[in-house]
Amino acid sequence: MSRAELAADVLQVAPRLLGTVLEADTPDGPVAVRVVEVEAYRAADDPASHSYRGRTPRNAVMFGPAGHLYVYFVYGMHFCANVSCLPDGEAGAVLLRAGEVLSDLGVARLRRPTARRDDDLARGPARLASLLGLRREHNGIDVTDAASPVRLRVGERVPDSRIATGPRVGVAAAAALPWRFWDAASPAVSAYRPGRERHRIAPGRKR
Repeated sequence: MSRAELAADVLQVAPRLLGTVLEADTPDGPVAVRVVEVEAYRAADDPASHSYRGRTPRNAVMFGPAGHLYVYFVYGMHFCANVSCLPDGEAGAVLLRAGEVLSDLGVARLRRPTARRDDDLARGPARLASLLGLRREHNGIDVTDAASPVRLRVGERVPDSRIATGPRVGVAAAAALPWRFWDAASPAVSAYRPGRERHRIAPGRKR
């Protein structure tokens, strides 16, 4: 995808990301997933966002430019990945929550041997990041660059009639905002779980 497509409000970019393809070069071979679930986060009016209280070394990628991975660590064990949005200097990102594997399933199963079903290989943000090998060293990577080890490309767009919206998963602050978007026809979409302050997995404020 082009940077210009991503340099828009998160509520415009989030549903547009459904159906896009995220590709990563891993030690086991290339892995590609079709994005089927996302969540939008921005700074000024979103207390669930990492950028709500301003810029820090941790959240700097969220402030642009658009089209870069914002990767963060959660629970002391998992990584989650977001794509930065909005014009440069304005903070926002879309969390990549779930995907369907498009590449070689043998490679995907090798990378996620505990998955019981193929639908579970990238079902949830931590599983998606694990499958693609996204870790702290990928924070700031430009996914609009064809030469990048992680790339986001346009796929088959999900029809509006198939896009569902609802509350974000695991979020306590601003919990009622319907800023999660998913492909209602995909079995890889994660289950909804309401949030509590100490169990938040989406980009929330520091505890």
